Amino acid sequence: MTIKNIEGKKFAQMLLEGADNLSSNSKAIDALNVFPVPDGDTGTNMNLTITSGVKEVRQMNDAHAGKVAGAFAKGLLMGARGNSGVILSQLFRGFSKSAEGKETLTAKDLSSAFDYGVEMAYKAVMKPVEGTILTVAKDAARRGVEFAKDSDDVIAVMEEVLKEAKESLKRTPDLLPVLKEVGVVDSGGQGLVTIYEGFLAVLKGEKVSTTVPQTPSMDELVKVEHHQSAQSHMSTEDIEFGYCTEVMVKFETEKTNENAYDEDAFRNKLSEYGDSLLVVSDEDLLKIHIHAEFPGNVISEAQKFGALTHVKIENMREQHTTILENEMKQELGTSVHKEEAEKEKQEYAIITVAMGEGIASLFKGLGATGVIQGGQTMNPSTEDFVKAIEEANAKKIILLPNNSNIIMAAEQANSVVDEEVVVVPSKSVPQGLASLLAFNPTTDLEDNKETMTDAMTDVKTGEVTYAVRDTSLNGVEIKKGDFMGIEGKKIITTGPEVQEVAKELLDTMVDEDSEIITIIHGEDRSEEEAEALVSYLEERYEDVEVEVHNGNQPLYSYIISVE
Repeated sequence: MTIKNIEGKKFAQMLLEGADNLSSNSKAIDALNVFPVPDGDTGTNMNLTITSGVKEVRQMNDAHAGKVAGAFAKGLLMGARGNSGVILSQLFRGFSKSAEGKETLTAKDLSSAFDYGVEMAYKAVMKPVEGTILTVAKDAARRGVEFAKDSDDVIAVMEEVLKEAKESLKRTPDLLPVLKEVGVVDSGGQGLVTIYEGFLAVLKGEKVSTTVPQTPSMDELVKVEHHQSAQSHMSTEDIEFGYCTEVMVKFETEKTNENAYDEDAFRNKLSEYGDSLLVVSDEDLLKIHIHAEFPGNVISEAQKFGALTHVKIENMREQHTTILENEMKQELGTSVHKEEAEKEKQEYAIITVAMGEGIASLFKGLGATGVIQGGQTMNPSTEDFVKAIEEANAKKIILLPNNSNIIMAAEQANSVVDEEVVVVPSKSVPQGLASLLAFNPTTDLEDNKETMTDAMTDVKTGEVTYAVRDTSLNGVEIKKGDFMGIEGKKIITTGPEVQEVAKELLDTMVDEDSEIITIIHGEDRSEEEAEALVSYLEERYEDVEVEVHNGNQPLYSYIISVE
């Protein structure tokens, strides 16, 4: 069987199947992340990114291949999370530019589009690293272009593209020594291969994914529930359950041994407390959304299975009343005019990213205008940054990503908004805090960027978290469940006792030039444990000032700053 042209609907099927196959393999791709930390999330980020892309495709019914590619690229751009997600969005942004205006795609069109996507993705990355998704995409695209010179069969071209992508993926450990040390291939490259597998399967009339219906995210389910709920309430008095409640719990073995978790039974129990109920769980996390009159009952039930990592309670009666009032104002022509809102714009706004209410409060206390919830485990998307920029209502915006895996999404947001935006490339919470302290509202945007970037260069960042698998990295043997002391990107020490690991890490970080140590303890560590570290430091390093804060962050027992 040969195919000379890909029509728009066929191309849409290729995108959907590629996304489904990526979704099916996202957890396995997560497991390829080199660092054995709990936030290894390349597969999750790529899945969330492509989900945003196919959502745009599903909303259109167009037989024009170029328009389908454009819609897909638009969705990817706004939904991009993490470095691999942003690179994926750039690959298909270039693809769509190349396919623009083409009603169908020939073999040469397809290979050229892959190739132009690679060109755009490399331009988007400041320091491209070979042995990553970029290399896999480049090698595959080049093979496609070469093969298409002598073949007009799109199936044959796609076969060659996929074949070379797989071969390139196998070679990634030869290009990145850390991959060889751990014994894995590049996770982002693996994600791209799964997408191409989906493409080829559709062209050949096959099906590679076993997940026929794509599982919607919790956020999407909540949106549907809220929409249905709004339709059912014509007046505020009709709201029976007044509080929109969201709870996230990290399963704890001690508790689940005592209270075995059964999702169906748990859902039935919660249904006694309200409506619009959603319960989603995996082996680590339990997420709940419910409209309840007494949210405390829901929280108490959830805590039986683990520790709370996120709670949000909103008064829906107040929200509904506000909506009705605003609608009335609009009808009366008294709503705030856009021009007036623009007059109220602040000169500056600083938007940062943080996981944990305590860390968010720290940033706000130092002057941050907005804090996007996310970071180590939930990388915010480009769209999250765009919304925060719009809500900030300021002329000049400074973005502090506080994570190396979020910087590209922040920079991509800068490219799609009209406001003046700069990204200060902070790679950790301590760097973000140090940068924020250097902000000067009396100087211009570029000077602030330079000063704030300089301010974080003298900050050492340490983190203590636990290993999610056995591995060996940088000569350090790591056992699943043990704690790890990490400075920057290097694992310094590991062991079963968190306090000992923290002390060993601090001893490595502190030197004769150190003046200030800041310890931010997570939700799993007590005030007493944090104070014990302070005492340890004060005894050993008399001239160093020590601060301690409750960051309430999940997964990371301690985040440490040494200046």
